[in-house]
Amino acid sequence: MSGPVPALPTRGDAVLTNLRLVDGIDPVPRHGVCLVVENGRIAAIVPEHDAPEPTIDLGGSYVMPGLINMHTHFSLSLPGPGGDAVSALSAHDLALHMADGARRTLLSGVTTVRCVAEKDGADFALRRAIQQGQVAGPRIFTAGRGLCCTGGHGHDTGDTVECDGPDAFTRGVRSQLRSGADLIKIMISGGIAGEHEQITTPQLTRDEMAAAISTAHAWGRKVTAHAGPAAIIAEAVQLGLDCVEHGYELTPEVARLMAARGVALVPTLVVTRAGAFFDDLGVPPWMQERSLNAGPRHLQSYRYALEAGVTVLLGSDMPPFWDFEGTSAVVRELEHMQAGGLSAPDVIRAATSAPAEWLDARDSIGTLTPGRFADLIALPEDPTVTAGALRGIDFVMKGGVVVRDDEGRSR
Repeated sequence: MSGPVPALPTRGDAVLTNLRLVDGIDPVPRHGVCLVVENGRIAAIVPEHDAPEPTIDLGGSYVMPGLINMHTHFSLSLPGPGGDAVSALSAHDLALHMADGARRTLLSGVTTVRCVAEKDGADFALRRAIQQGQVAGPRIFTAGRGLCCTGGHGHDTGDTVECDGPDAFTRGVRSQLRSGADLIKIMISGGIAGEHEQITTPQLTRDEMAAAISTAHAWGRKVTAHAGPAAIIAEAVQLGLDCVEHGYELTPEVARLMAARGVALVPTLVVTRAGAFFDDLGVPPWMQERSLNAGPRHLQSYRYALEAGVTVLLGSDMPPFWDFEGTSAVVRELEHMQAGGLSAPDVIRAATSAPAEWLDARDSIGTLTPGRFADLIALPEDPTVTAGALRGIDFVMKGGVVVRDDEGRSR
């Protein structure tokens, strides 16, 4: 090799042919078209007989937008030996650990993530490194560190900031915005992973929630909340909350309120059905019991949201790439979403165009239409019939650059 050694490519050119297009908008796959990619974006969708050379023949695969995972933690450390090992990492080791997770997430078909509490600002460095082609990974939108009360959910790890009182929550929001946060996350109730709390434990006052939400909105940022019980979710929604994480115990009335106010739900159904994952990490019995016992009520809550017309968005909470029940955690979440009542075409929207809409990034990601980034995946079976088709992902492209090609079609 002569000349300078380049960084990883972040944008590429390609012509993709012999495919069935699931564009993230139309629920019916389109045949007989090809995708023309220039400088990382879809330049045109043209009839296949007009495809310019050279082409990548995808062998009749279904092609859809890359998945957008709206609940990701690259620095996740749950109670137990597995989490303790992550918490014990030095800053240098943590950066490498998160970079490896980002690479594996991208290879699993997730081309964009929303990080919702990461340790010590490492997510901002990771985002820059991916943008600059120093490491491989998905596009990152991040909340930075989550905001909790003293002793609140997640207080014992570096991925939260403890705040008490409206002034402290205002400062907490501003501290994350100063670091470059794209959104804000607040912990308004207890959850599964806190030993000295319950899912139903209210953790923020009305004034604290109001301060965080109004400050973030003044700076043009949305707010999402880790939340379980219906009553505190209702209060936060009335104060202007934009999204609910988990929503373990919604009621029909609160679900209808969310729908009326345009508040989205990231249900993370897999986290109350994750016994094997918890076993892998050595999660203690008290947490396993709390999680698995919450499963039936969690699923009912999700169904209330669907019945009310709440916008639901993909989020795994577990590492998206985790080898889980014969597939990845992110695909298993999508299967749970369909089994819980969401149609397969709506599952696709929940994993692509709907998250892009929430992120105010609809002009760049979430659909395979001209002008958007060529972030896409290919698979042999039709995902508009069953979410289980996503178990077959064998081709991943981000920004026109092929990052995974199991069949060697791009060589």
